[in-house]
Amino acid sequence: QVQLVESGGGLVQPGGSLRLSCAASGSSFSINAMGWYRQAPGKQRELVARITSGGSTNYADSVKGRFTISRDNAKNTVYLQMNSLKPEDTAVYYCNAYGRYYSGRFFDYWGQGTQVTVSS
Repeated sequence: QVQLVESGGGLVQPGGSLRLSCAASGSSFSINAMGWYRQAPGKQRELVARITSGGSTNYADSVKGRFTISRDNAKNTVYLQMNSLKPEDTAVYYCNAYGRYYSGRFFDYWGQGTQVTVSS
């Protein structure tokens, strides 16, 4: 089974930066896309940014120009560089990986979540 381990959350002041990382581990799999989602209290989980194995990206309108997603395919790791953070970015951020085992079975896994709090 593929496991996702996230790191990099924390408390930051408005205007500050954070970098999230998510590493996928396991065996006999390939990942098609990895992404970051977030869920604020009382709100639904929403897409923040997503990147495919080919490097195509898409972002939520609210983070365009401030957040950058990148990926190290060799390490099965995805990063989210978050700049110019705003209080409304406060949420639990979840990593997601969609791919396929060599057996042919597809998977769609989530990380445990990491808290990002933007506050003065």
